[in-house]
Amino acid sequence: MNILIADDHELVRAGLIRVIAEQFPTAKIKEVDNGRDAEKLGRTEKWDIIIMDMAMPEKTGLEVLKQLRTESIKTPVLLFSIHPENQYAIRVLKAGGNGYLSKDCPMIEFTEVMKIIMSGRKYISPSVAEKLATKFDDDGNKEEHELISDRELQVLKLIASGKAVSEIADMLALSAATISTYRHRLLEKMQLKNNAELTHYAINHQLV
Repeated sequence: MNILIADDHELVRAGLIRVIAEQFPTAKIKEVDNGRDAEKLGRTEKWDIIIMDMAMPEKTGLEVLKQLRTESIKTPVLLFSIHPENQYAIRVLKAGGNGYLSKDCPMIEFTEVMKIIMSGRKYISPSVAEKLATKFDDDGNKEEHELISDRELQVLKLIASGKAVSEIADMLALSAATISTYRHRLLEKMQLKNNAELTHYAINHQLV
C-alpha cells in the first residue's frame, strides 16, 4: 500500500504517519510539504490514496486535486483542513475528490474514512449528504459565499483574518494586482463595500 501525505506542517505529517502506521503497518508512506510536489508525485507515481491539506504553499490541495482530475488521474484523494466540512466538503466532491475531513475529527474516524475511500467509494457525512440533496436549489436560496469561486473564498478568508493584499499575494504566489482584482470581485458579487464588511460577513458565517 502506497500513501502520499501532503501538508506544510511537520508535526501534522508526523501525527498522520503515526496514526496510519498503527492501522496499516505495511503501508509505504511518502510525505511532501507543498502542493507543487504533491501534484508532481501524484502525476508520476502510483498511490492507493493521496491525503492533502487544503492550504499549502505554491498550490492548494484543491488546486492539485483539480489538476490531477484534469489529467484523468483517478487516484483516491482525501482533503482535510482546519475548517469545518460545511465550508469545503461539497466543493471537494464537485472537484472530483473522494472525501473531506476537518482536522479536529477523531483518529478512528480518519482511518475509517481512509478505508472507505481506498475501497473505491466516496465519503459523505450525513450533514454533507443533506446539503447535496438540495444542491439543485435556485441560487437565490444560497448564501453569497456559496456562489463565489474557490480562489475567491480563499481570498475572502485571508482578508477576514487581517491579511493585507501584499501578504495574501505572497502567500498565494500571485501578484498584488491579481489579489486586488479578487477583492473587487468579492465586493461586487457579495454587494459589500469594504474589508470591514467582508470581515463581518466571514465572522457571521463562521468562515474564520
